[in-house]
Amino acid sequence: MKNVGEAPQEELATGERSTRNRVARSILDHGPSTVAELAGRLGLTQAAVRRHLDALVADDVVAPREQRVYGARTRGRPAKVFALTDCGRDAFDQSYDKLAAEALHWISQAAGGGELGDAAVAAFARARLAATAEKYREQLAAAAPEQRAETLARALTADGYAATARSAPVGEQLCQHHCPVAHVAEQFPQLCEAETELFSRLLGTHVQRLATIAHGDGVCTTFIPRIETAETVSPQQEPKTTTASASTAGRNPA
Repeated sequence: MKNVGEAPQEELATGERSTRNRVARSILDHGPSTVAELAGRLGLTQAAVRRHLDALVADDVVAPREQRVYGARTRGRPAKVFALTDCGRDAFDQSYDKLAAEALHWISQAAGGGELGDAAVAAFARARLAATAEKYREQLAAAAPEQRAETLARALTADGYAATARSAPVGEQLCQHHCPVAHVAEQFPQLCEAETELFSRLLGTHVQRLATIAHGDGVCTTFIPRIETAETVSPQQEPKTTTASASTAGRNPA
């Protein structure tokens, strides 16, 4: 039999785990976050958030890092943010990474390896997005030009990418806070390149990938320049963007 007092302790432990999972999920959905941001989103005190973050850091689920700043840096020390580690991301739908990587290695080698192998993987990456491209195109076609980035973000979120769109000084930034294929994309940047090309086709304008989770950034960030009258183009047309080489795809050019 359980001793008196064990049940409340178990309930408390369950509640702690639940809240801790909410903290980790909030970082997944919104990207690297400060203590204040997490407290505001979750309705917790900053002291409570710090306690849960300490536990998540100890479990190698999240790690502190200096906040990345795009554009002019303000005075003072950069805020500390907490981002998911590879171990933390493993808990969110990445159980088939090894199989996917092995399949892409096989495709590359079957095509002859080297440049031929890279081209075969790139062709697979584009074909993989073909059905998604048509679905997204239909949604974007019904949106006003100024709403297309937000519409694309909602479509990506529905497919598990936890995406948001926000205004930037001369355009918008599309942020994907989760990537189901991040570990595989570390080895095969063609996946990121194909996705960037897809965004360019759908939005009808050049886009620039600033950062990717696959390359160690806390969030995949794509810059979309502001345009007055963008026409959505067919996913079969050539993209209006020039992608980076396989060795630099997704890196911040700054």
